[in-house]
Amino acid sequence: MQAYKLNATIDESGNLIIDEPLNIAPGTVEVIILQPVPSLESSRENQIQSQPEKQKRIVECSIPILKEWLESTEPTPSDFDPDQAQWEYLREKHNL
Repeated sequence: MQAYKLNATIDESGNLIIDEPLNIAPGTVEVIILQPVPSLESSRENQIQSQPEKQKRIVECSIPILKEWLESTEPTPSDFDPDQAQWEYLREKHNL
């Protein structure tokens, strides 16, 4: 089978319109359509623009790298119970 690469358009009614004349014999052909998709970078830009900007946590710490790391983390939820979390961890660890 011979392959040809051509540019074409699809009109509003869904018909394929080849932009160039073809010098091939009449007959049945197989058509493969490659439609360009938005690039990964443009889709990332759209996601970045649609996400609201988070407020930076203010943390006081004398160690700069630790301060930077703590500022990038999420604060603990107000309903977080450290005793309950510790109990769940120990129960799972010791199969209680």
